[in-house]
Amino acid sequence: MIPISVHIRSWIYLFAFVAWTVCASLAFLPFLVSRRTTVGAIRLWVRGVQTLARVITHITFRSEGRENIPHGPCIVAAQHQASFETYAMFLEFARPIFVLKRELIYIPVIGWYMQRAGLVHIDRGAGASAMRKMMREAQAALEAGHQVIIFPEGTRVKPGASVPYKPGIAALSTHCDAPVIPMALNSGYFWGKTRILKRPGEIVFRYLPALPRGLPRDELLAELRRRIDAESADLSR
Repeated sequence: MIPISVHIRSWIYLFAFVAWTVCASLAFLPFLVSRRTTVGAIRLWVRGVQTLARVITHITFRSEGRENIPHGPCIVAAQHQASFETYAMFLEFARPIFVLKRELIYIPVIGWYMQRAGLVHIDRGAGASAMRKMMREAQAALEAGHQVIIFPEGTRVKPGASVPYKPGIAALSTHCDAPVIPMALNSGYFWGKTRILKRPGEIVFRYLPALPRGLPRDELLAELRRRIDAESADLSR
């Protein structure tokens, strides 16, 4: 039974989040002149979101295993349970580039920020051509010194549930010369896929050692799954 106070705080947070997002997205429009200023504006918005979450819903955040993140370019294969990680990771990396579904760039105003931030978007209906485009853009981002962040599950998945990993992470690992860093988390226990209910607690991102280089596709996906699932089960406790 979830206390009524949690529901009340969740709705208060929702209204505050919407108000902050609308005000910030309009106020920061002048920052869309470049990728650097756009990312700076997004980070300011993210800090506001995290402050609202901490004050209103009593959700805190920390990351572990940052010593496993190399200096310079890398590919981060992150577990995906909630919307929280899609923007919190703007604060985790110096030069993040996200691989996300194309539909997100059509969100009014917000889509402008996503495009100007240099995100790699995937047209899921374009088949092999979309995969080739993603690999070209990701390789260019890595060569420019960025950290490429991809969610292998392709969508938010409830804690404890399992879906097959999309082939994008295996393609990136094979095509791009960069270490692959798995990341497990527990955001789904507190943030929730519904975007409304917010339970108090601590969200943890856990970065793991890089996967061995040169693994065949099936072995890479199996090893990525094994590591993330094991750490996710540990975080659930």
